[in-house]
Amino acid sequence: MTTWHDEILTLTAPGATVRVQAGAQPPLPGAVSLYLTGAQVVGVDQLVEAATRTLTIEPAELEPRYLAAAIAAAVGGPKLAYTAQPVPGNMKRPAAALLSALLPALTVLGVTLAPAKKRPAKAAHRWSKAVADVAFTTTFAGTQATVYWQRRNEMRLLAGSRMKPEPEMNADGSLGFSARFAAQLRGEHQTAIGPDFVTTADIILKSTNEVGLFLYFGTTNSWLQFKDAAGRTLDDWTVVK
Repeated sequence: MTTWHDEILTLTAPGATVRVQAGAQPPLPGAVSLYLTGAQVVGVDQLVEAATRTLTIEPAELEPRYLAAAIAAAVGGPKLAYTAQPVPGNMKRPAAALLSALLPALTVLGVTLAPAKKRPAKAAHRWSKAVADVAFTTTFAGTQATVYWQRRNEMRLLAGSRMKPEPEMNADGSLGFSARFAAQLRGEHQTAIGPDFVTTADIILKSTNEVGLFLYFGTTNSWLQFKDAAGRTLDDWTVVK
């Protein structure tokens, strides 16, 4: 279940409740507080004033400090703000299992659990005025859509774009995290979606990732799925080399 209230995105994930807020928020008792700049975790249970987002994880059963230790070990790096806590030997496996179960949710939320220098996050892309006037289209997964990256944080999806009607389900019949976020995005723009899953008005989304989720529930690298009239991808146009 995903909700949005008082500028807080709340996600019910396997074994835990995850909340995301903008900026650096004080550590929350009874939870693991992750501080991020972009996709990179820069602090675990230690306030980092420069953080652009704060993500808190409230485990349903596991002691939060055990999960915090597992996350800190996965992130690593000398610049991570974290004070090591002792973890009993019999708690390391449950902590690792919970972290593994949370990884799909963290990935959808744009969280990178790796040292920035040892393994860079996904490729960086930069908006420019030159790209703002270029139409990029996709036919991925039966969709047909055109977008313009018109401003740094604005992707304009043109009216008449055809969406994938239904997401793929998990093996147990439940919706995956990407599909749940996509459903939330579609709900926010439901007045611009026709009964045939063709958009009836231009829609402004914040990123290429959001466009992919909105159109076809994610599941692919959307930077490679959108191409200009000559077949050049959005990635080719904007990747930082």
